[in-house]
Amino acid sequence: MTTMPTIPESQEDDMTPLLSEPFASAWAAPASPGRLGERLSGRLQQSLDAERGMVTVRRRRTEPEALADGVHQRWLYRAPEGRVLRPGEPRAARVIELQPGACLDLAAAGALEFLVMRGNLDVDGESLSLRDFLLLPAGSAPQLASHDGAHVFVREAEGPASERTLVRDAEAGWPEFAPGIRRRVLWAGGGQAALLYRADPGASVPMHSHGHDEECLMVQGELFLDDVLLQQGDYQLAPAGTGHRITETDTGVIIYAHGDLDLQFT
Repeated sequence: MTTMPTIPESQEDDMTPLLSEPFASAWAAPASPGRLGERLSGRLQQSLDAERGMVTVRRRRTEPEALADGVHQRWLYRAPEGRVLRPGEPRAARVIELQPGACLDLAAAGALEFLVMRGNLDVDGESLSLRDFLLLPAGSAPQLASHDGAHVFVREAEGPASERTLVRDAEAGWPEFAPGIRRRVLWAGGGQAALLYRADPGASVPMHSHGHDEECLMVQGELFLDDVLLQQGDYQLAPAGTGHRITETDTGVIIYAHGDLDLQFT
């Protein structure tokens, strides 16, 4: 199995420079019918309308919140209180960062998914390495610890109790899914699944809609979801009923996704 190169995070991926002069005046100028400016303005409005329904979180813009000595968390998503969850919507999603020697007692009402993003992690004494996945049933109260330090994605969800599931990266393999794309099913039930996708540079997925909320966490590389560029550590949640016109990577990518087991192509 070839190892994908480590792809550094870019420090500048937003469109802020396009909002300053001389671009600002050009965007503000009225466009005659058929002019390129009018078409671009229409495309920009379509992009903004589509993005309003998504939740996009940039890792470098999240604020770490202390949980215990040597332990911080970065929130990616928290469902509003007092509302029925959409199909596949998580109760919460976050990244927990442990410094060497730190530990944390973690209690949650829902089922918990863990994906190691960096370092090594012990969950109730079970040693997990990079990209290892662990699902614990609802009502679990595990202790997290790390000898050398770790970053771990933690997703909490409602639903029927699931059996404890452990998938080790070194043993799981990468089954073929589509040209240039391999997919690993970590867990599946009720039409939804937790998945790892591995895509080659230039790979793309056709236009599709979402029957369940679709979460994408960038484990490695860069990905365009429509007009939004996601980089390592970034997260996006697309609610059930939305869709993506463009899903493609120039760099190659590994993505954790939680959503439809079978993509709904349109």
